[in-house]
Amino acid sequence: MKIKVGISNRHVHLKREDLNILFGENYNLTMRNPLSQTGEFASNETVSIKTSKDKIDGIRVLGPIRDYTQVEISKTDSYKLGINPPVRQSGDLYGAETVEIIGPKGSIVAKESTIIAERHIHINTNDLESYGFKDGETVKVKIDGIKGGIIENVKIKSKMTYTFELHLDTDEGNAFLLNNGDVVTIIKGD
Repeated sequence: MKIKVGISNRHVHLKREDLNILFGENYNLTMRNPLSQTGEFASNETVSIKTSKDKIDGIRVLGPIRDYTQVEISKTDSYKLGINPPVRQSGDLYGAETVEIIGPKGSIVAKESTIIAERHIHINTNDLESYGFKDGETVKVKIDGIKGGIIENVKIKSKMTYTFELHLDTDEGNAFLLNNGDVVTIIKGD
């Protein structure tokens, strides 16, 4: 079964109280462009993340506002920052790394906020049965090309608003020479 690839660069999701501190009271994110998942967008707003070792500027804030603040980076970013974030699903932040997030109006110490996103496939809940998947199931993905290979441990994530798409981080995309919109093959079972 074929699926389109989405490469996810480092980014930040913010809860309302943190957005207020970083950008000002009652600030609203402004949309730069919609993302492939319904209702999600890249905002015009960016922040910096800082650790005792280093800092990365220009990190895009994604909308809409969430119930938690989360920073998603790649393993390469973690070396620069001198931290070792766990590989996790979005929202699973227990034991995640702590970083300082710096905005134009203020900064916060975002405790247990920073992860490397688990590779996953978004699928609309209504499509699970027709595609033969179960929410939370793990599959493999085959990538063709000069740097092709098999990616294991790809989690199926369903939600009523999701659009069918594989999400990888920039390290994974670069390793296989993948770009947004490339098509790969899902392998079920062994």
